[in-house]
Amino acid sequence: MARWRDGHGKLTVRGEAGGGTLVRVPLEIATSYRARTKGLLGRDSLDGALLLSPAGSVHTFRMRMPIDVAYLDRRLTVIAVRTMPPGRLGLPRLRARHVIEAEAGAMEGWGLRVGVRVEVEREQEREGE
Repeated sequence: MARWRDGHGKLTVRGEAGGGTLVRVPLEIATSYRARTKGLLGRDSLDGALLLSPAGSVHTFRMRMPIDVAYLDRRLTVIAVRTMPPGRLGLPRLRARHVIEAEAGAMEGWGLRVGVRVEVEREQEREGE
């Protein structure tokens, strides 16, 4: 699997075990310690989703909104999905290697649930960046 760097891309969710609808969501990618630590702190909303990698747990201290959290294994298969209100500490998931965060309720609309495998496509960098 390719290593990602901080930036933007698209999250692809294939409904019904890969054979159903295809949902593409704007994605922010946070892989550096600084970007993962900041996460969604101080935001009132999020257009799309945030991928934290590597990550096995999250918290919502100092957050302004409830969020959906999807824990992914190394193959990008969802192993757990939770909605967390502000001020909570999520339990670590032993097999989790990545975490996706989104506004509460968004993941259900995308069909993101346990057993679904997602794809991450990073936007191509422009020359000089």
